Amino acid sequence: MKKNYCIWGILNVTPDSFSDGYEAATVEIHVAKGIKLAAIGADFIDVGGESTRPGYAPISTEAELARVLPVLQRLVSRVSIPISVDTQKADVADVVLNNGVSIINDIWGLQGDNRMAEVVGRHGAAIVITHNRAAMDPAIDILSDVARFWEKSLSIANSAGIEEIFLDPGIGFGKTDGQNWTILENIEAFVENFAPFPVFLGVSRKSFIGRHTNEPDPMRRDAMSAEIARKAISKGVKHIRAHNVALHLKDLGANHGHV
Repeated sequence: MKKNYCIWGILNVTPDSFSDGYEAATVEIHVAKGIKLAAIGADFIDVGGESTRPGYAPISTEAELARVLPVLQRLVSRVSIPISVDTQKADVADVVLNNGVSIINDIWGLQGDNRMAEVVGRHGAAIVITHNRAAMDPAIDILSDVARFWEKSLSIANSAGIEEIFLDPGIGFGKTDGQNWTILENIEAFVENFAPFPVFLGVSRKSFIGRHTNEPDPMRRDAMSAEIARKAISKGVKHIRAHNVALHLKDLGANHGHV
């Protein structure tokens, strides 16, 4: 069976994630979870040290590094798959890229911290460019907005010498529920228009799914998350970010592996 998608297992090392953060977690618990994600079959691990849920409270560079570095320093030698760090801070990116990380997942797509592109390019790292908006605007054409944002970010990446790029439409970031669904319904247009850059999708457990299914508990949104992922893959999406890797692999079937 042809292998046509990859799964990025989410490893939140935050006490305040919307879905799976909890204050009692230790470095050892996080490392064990990362090892388990790799053993289950994740192709990448995406580590997050700052919650970016709606209404999140920003933290300092020092606080973010205090969360992620101890985990990374124990995890990188114990898994063979690439590790990404989800951060919007160039200073955090610089440190983690010196500690075994090879990918930065930037929720502002190189358009937030103006040093991010230089840092990623200098390290020869890969980047996940995520579309974002400071505020929702129900009146805009969200498909055009995503395309324009990506085009600007790709220009920035090119100027910095960044070669490996993933494009994320940023479901849930500065968008209405209707705009989120519009993107999902038209995702194949992004796949076609932005080739050869692979489209990356993160919908796992997000609140728009909860509103659609009337399910307030994020932990009970996995089935719908996997269903959306399956439809997106059928339209050409290559990379899926997921909390429940085992369920996604089971639901998506045999078409799994590096692309």
